[in-house]
This record gives sequence, C-alpha cells and structure tokens, in this order.
Amino acid sequence: MAGFASQGSPVATTGLTQGIHRSVQLRPEARALVAQGTQRSWREFAERVARLAGGLSELRIQPGDRVAMLGLNGPAYVEYYFAVLWAGGVIAPVNVRWSLEEKAHCLADSGALLLLADGVHLDEALTLAQGSSSLRAVVGIAAADEVLPGEVMPYEQLIAQSPVLPDARRGGQDLAALFYTGGTTGRAKGVMLSHDNFLANSMTALVNLGIREDTVHLHTAPLFHLAGGSRLFTITVAGGTHAVIPRFEPEAFLHAIETFGVNVTVVVPSMLNALLNLDGFDDYDLSSLKLLSYGASPMPERLLREAMERLPHVDFLQSYGMTELSPVATMLEPKYHVFEGPHAGKITSAGRAVFNADVAIQDPAGRELPLGDVGEICVRGPMVMQGYWGQPELTAEALRGGWMHTGDAGYMDGDGFIFLVDRLKDMIVTGGENVYSAAVEHVLYQYPAVHECAVIGIPSDQWGEAVHAILVPKPSMQLDAAEVLAHCRKHLAGYECPKTIEVRASELPKSGPGKILKAELRKAYWEGQERRIN
Repeated sequence: MAGFASQGSPVATTGLTQGIHRSVQLRPEARALVAQGTQRSWREFAERVARLAGGLSELRIQPGDRVAMLGLNGPAYVEYYFAVLWAGGVIAPVNVRWSLEEKAHCLADSGALLLLADGVHLDEALTLAQGSSSLRAVVGIAAADEVLPGEVMPYEQLIAQSPVLPDARRGGQDLAALFYTGGTTGRAKGVMLSHDNFLANSMTALVNLGIREDTVHLHTAPLFHLAGGSRLFTITVAGGTHAVIPRFEPEAFLHAIETFGVNVTVVVPSMLNALLNLDGFDDYDLSSLKLLSYGASPMPERLLREAMERLPHVDFLQSYGMTELSPVATMLEPKYHVFEGPHAGKITSAGRAVFNADVAIQDPAGRELPLGDVGEICVRGPMVMQGYWGQPELTAEALRGGWMHTGDAGYMDGDGFIFLVDRLKDMIVTGGENVYSAAVEHVLYQYPAVHECAVIGIPSDQWGEAVHAILVPKPSMQLDAAEVLAHCRKHLAGYECPKTIEVRASELPKSGPGKILKAELRKAYWEGQERRIN
C-alpha cells in the first residue's frame, strides 16, 4: 500500500515486520487487533505502527537503539513491539512486577533511549527517567482526555503528528529484542534475541498449533515476558487476530473468549487452577476455544485431568522452553494428551523436540547420556539466543560446546519424549540423596485439599538440607500436616518425604508468567547461612 515503502535492496532479509506487509496486502480490512473498546483492521494497524515508528525516528531512534516499555497488556503494547522493529530498533520490555531498583537496572543495562509507559506506571517511569543517564524521553500512554505532565510526550499525539516511516526492513541476525530474565537470583540478564530467533519460534508454532489467518489469539500472559510476547510474532506472521486484555483475571479472561470468539490462548498452571475454581466457570460460552497451550511450570496431573474433562471440545498442547530459546524447544501435541491407550504415559512428558531443534541429555562433561538417564537438557538450533547482553563470560558458559545448557534436569525415553525432573538448581541434596522437588510436588498436588505447593531445601544440621513443603489449601478446606505426610509416604521414598510442612493462608509469590518464586521462599531460611543454595 502507498506509504509503506521499504528501505534496502530488492532482496530484503525477512524480518518480523514482514507479516504486517503481507496482511495489509492480502486482507487489509480484516481484524488485526481487538480489545475492550478497540478494534483495528490490518490497514489501520499498519498505519499506526508506521506513524509511531516515524515518531520514534523523530525522537532520534536509529537502527539498533533500544526502546523500553513499562505497562500492562493493551493495544499500545502490541503497536510498540512492531513500531520499534519497523524503525529498526530493539524492544526492551520492563517487568512491571520488579522493584524500582530492578527496573532501573534493566534500563541502565540495556541503554534504553526511550521509555513508553501506561497511565498506571507513568509516575514510576518519570522517577526512573530522573535517575537515568540514557533515557531521552518518556512517552505516556493515556486516554485522550487525560492531562499528562509537561515533560511527557503523549502517545496518541506522537502517532497523529508523525509521518509514515518506511520500514527499516531489519531481519536475519539483526538484534530484535532484549528480554530480561526474571531476576529471581542476582541481577537480571538481558537475553539477546534476533529476528531469525523469533521467526524460528513462529514457524514451530505455525506447524504445531495450527495458527492461521482465522485464528483469534487471546494475549493474557504479560507481554513483558516472552511467553506472552512471542505469540505476537506468530499471529502476525499468520495474519490472524490479536485479542488483548490488560492482565489475567479469571472473569475477564473468560469474558474475552466469549466476546471476541477466541480460539487459541496460553495459560500457566496457576491460571488454569484459578479458572477451574471460579464460581460460574461453566456459565461462560467457551465454544469458540479450540486450543489451550500451557507451560512455564509443571502442570499437576489432576488439574490437567479436570481441565480436559470440563473442556472436552478443547485440544491441549504443552510447550517447554525458556527465554534463551525464543522460547520453545519441545511440544507435547494434543494427541498425546491421553491417559489410556498406546500413548498413555506421554502426558507427563514435555513432549518432543520441535522440528528445527536438536535436544540432547548431557552429563556435566558435555557427553550425551543413554536413554532414561537423568542429565541436563541441552538444545541447539535457530531458536537459541545470541547471548547475554554485555556478559560474554556468562554467554560462553551457557552456550558451551555449541549447545544451550538449560539448567533443567531430565531424561529422554526411547520415543524421543523429554521428561522433566527438575531445575538442576532446585535439586535438594539431603543426607547424600538427590531429591527432585518437582517429583515431591507432583505427589502433593494429588492430595485433594492442596491448592498450591512448593518444595524447597532448607538448612539442616542433620541432613545438610531438609525437604520442606509449603502448602496453600483450597478455599474452605483445611490441611492437616500429619495426613499430608502420610499421603507422601504412600508414594515417595522416605528421604523424599518432607521433613517439615508449612501451611499458608495466602497464595505463594509468583513471577510475571506465573512461576512460583522459590528463591523468595528460600530466602527466609538461608539468609545468614554460610552455605547457600544456588
């Protein structure tokens, strides 16, 4: 379309903005983005992206410059992703759940020149800008009638007054994003991901999830995390529809599926747990939903069984990976989500390598282990990160031998299915025996009254580390520690059973993508100890 000319040679490197060009050409009036009070066609979306990119250019953003975002999910977040890339820049989303100090570290480490912020986080953004040596300006995303501080550039004004910028057409190995790891231990690291990294991930999603132009995908996972953000690229490549809600809330999530005709979405176990425990869950019309993808943390079998029983028309698909893998390395397809028949037993796995990934189980020396032996899950392929921003030593350690070392313990069966055992760092060494917390948690989740659980190692003069379970009961139910321990003894070796059990009334602390923050739980027990768990 006129106004969307591109820079560069006739043989352009394919990049993450290509999906916009294709969608404008093939289906300009089809829905690109829907949210409460907002609907935009691909033609409208492309023009806003190109004008926002023009505004970034006028604010002196050049190819390779980092642009940060601090906010909840919304139409502007989707536009931010693609406008920064359209201008040739690098996206650097900021986790809204971090402390002010952690956010400042992310901005300083990335060298971000601009910060976009929604109204909820604008005051914090201004505080961060005052303490930053790199930020040039803050762009405020607000309602049309909202008055912003004088030093803030209004987002809609920036789009309205800026010219359409030709697409920079960055692609290939050009840096596309810096995604900062959760920061659960030490300083967060910036994971460097290229256009090719994201396109490799998008191809696997297109193949395994059946994403097409009629797909309506609900983005409910935070877009500052790759679990949420990576699907923006997949849906755009396919020319589907982005449906967006600010944050996960069970009622809003179900209402969005019903209202927008959502047929694909992503959840983590804690989200699914909240949905199934919601009064009125069965009152919503979820007939449009065809595929529910899940991952990020282990899915309790009883929770998955219940979900499959209550959503019999929905296919379930598990993804396993990490930010450093853009983020997916293996998938467990819907046909393996069965409890009987020839595929029974595969449902407890993380699936098999996606078509463009090599996955191996290695010992500490980098040797591949026999089938069935537990070792570190290692991955290589076009989805593997370029490295950690400004940290060559950590990059070399993570990518040693040409493989991404995930830090996850697992094994491979004879059919190539990967079975996760635990994070290597979550392994508890008690009395000389290795205890994998995920195995203990699996048993605890089978206890009917357990809503959430986390198993950690705590200091023990007798054992070095002792197995400690932290439990949250289901609403209106009680947990008796002695009964829980008796349940564990039926299913676990003696050394695997919790030595102590703690029952909490409130939910366990979680990261943005819904992972339980075990580092935070451990902290109370290990502070002041001479030896710490890594």
